[in-house]
Amino acid sequence: MSTTTVVHLLRHGEVHNPAGVLYGRLPDFHLSERGRRMAELAAKWFAGRDLKVLYSSPLERAQETAEPLADGFGLPIQLDDRLIEAGNSFQGKPFTSRAMADPRTWRRLYNPFLPSWGESYTTIVARMVEVIKQVRREAWGGEAVCVSHQLPIWMARRASEGQRLWHRPDRRQCNLASVTSLTFEDYRLVSVGYSEPAAELYTGRASVPGA
Repeated sequence: MSTTTVVHLLRHGEVHNPAGVLYGRLPDFHLSERGRRMAELAAKWFAGRDLKVLYSSPLERAQETAEPLADGFGLPIQLDDRLIEAGNSFQGKPFTSRAMADPRTWRRLYNPFLPSWGESYTTIVARMVEVIKQVRREAWGGEAVCVSHQLPIWMARRASEGQRLWHRPDRRQCNLASVTSLTFEDYRLVSVGYSEPAAELYTGRASVPGA
């Protein structure tokens, strides 16, 4: 008889970011009040599940999203750099149409297939696959949550579904506090699910790609 294990990839909630910058891996970007409510709704979505392991990106917004789960399930939050946001050369700059029109920006956009402006898609997939395999072993026969960021989660999903890695950022299905669930039978991936526990709090505004 096969053993079922589920690894959930939870994106962090909304971040307090009044300047609208691409915060990337910068420190001191925390959840907004709505982001904290998103984290609470995500934790409620997991109620009654057999969560055995809780991992998080070391960035503050991810740890703060993990806190309601840690409290609700009595699990320690284990930090793992492999879950961190993708590296991006536009980090710390406003993500606006004016910024995209700047010729200095164009020089970094010469190859969207890598991409040329940040950490390569293949590198992101490699580190996400490593951590997913680790938490699957630790949660064997149960469920695990890894709190991460939009692009790493989306790359893990595209790779698991056998899709090409390059894509349009505005077409990612990975909203704030969303859950991408990878279900394994023993070591074989059998399904990929997607849920939005905090959908009632969405404002209709597009979030910054990669955030």
